Amino acid sequence: MPPKSPDESLSSEPVFSQAQLKRERLRFTSFVFQRSPSGQTTAEVELEWLDGAHHTGKSRGVSSELGDLRVAADAALRAIEAFADGNAHFELTGVKTMRAFDANVIIVSVSYSGPDGSHRLLGCHLAEQDPVRSAVVAVLHATNRTLGNFIATR
Repeated sequence: MPPKSPDESLSSEPVFSQAQLKRERLRFTSFVFQRSPSGQTTAEVELEWLDGAHHTGKSRGVSSELGDLRVAADAALRAIEAFADGNAHFELTGVKTMRAFDANVIIVSVSYSGPDGSHRLLGCHLAEQDPVRSAVVAVLHATNRTLGNFIATR
């Protein structure tokens, strides 16, 4: 039998499993953040799923540099929990701004409890223009893989 050409040696089998193809991400569709004159802040995060369903999370707290980040990150976690419909719980352990590689970075630490056990998750995002919105994106980065696994088993 003659040796196979490079094209013939490639497998025609799919590279991805059905579970991997089923996996999809929630889409970050809306973020509203407001500070009141009384020193309170509110945040609302909206995520969209494939079927057009929107999941909203809200949070409020005292306005401060770190307080604003906490409120925004917590709203993102509440939106994710709304999507999970009680099958997963997320708790914001901490949020921090730091300088790394000549850039400001928001880092979040999240505790997760769900069907596959409990985990500590970390996420970060560059905070160049809007640190409060970056806290939401850092939460999405922290929960991305865990949510992907959750979605794949739904």
